[in-house]
Amino acid sequence: MERKRGERYGEKFRRRVVKQMNACDNIVKLSRKLGVHRRLLYKRRDDLESLHRQAETGMPALDSRESALRRKLNRVKRLLAEKTVDVDFFKGALQRVKARCQQSGTFGEMASTRRSEMPLQGSLSVE
Repeated sequence: MERKRGERYGEKFRRRVVKQMNACDNIVKLSRKLGVHRRLLYKRRDDLESLHRQAETGMPALDSRESALRRKLNRVKRLLAEKTVDVDFFKGALQRVKARCQQSGTFGEMASTRRSEMPLQGSLSVE
């Protein structure tokens, strides 16, 4: 079988390693035993899982980092949409308040509620 440039291990070996990895409790020990860096084991596992997903769904698989970034982007988009709705609500409310004030001609005048006659708690009274 012809190997690609930079490729050390064949497909059989990779599949066997992924099976061992899934059954193993200590990935560090497994990586030392096989003489393969731990990150490479995880990368191979993710690659194999994405190939299985691609075969099942018929859609091209995204790597785990890309899919995580897509999920984060979608979450940010949802938050932005919620904030946009909030801003639109408050803009409308402010426009209604301004319109009411202009109609009544009381813009900037006395408040419509009475001032409380009770003294504030903790305030000092001068006698």
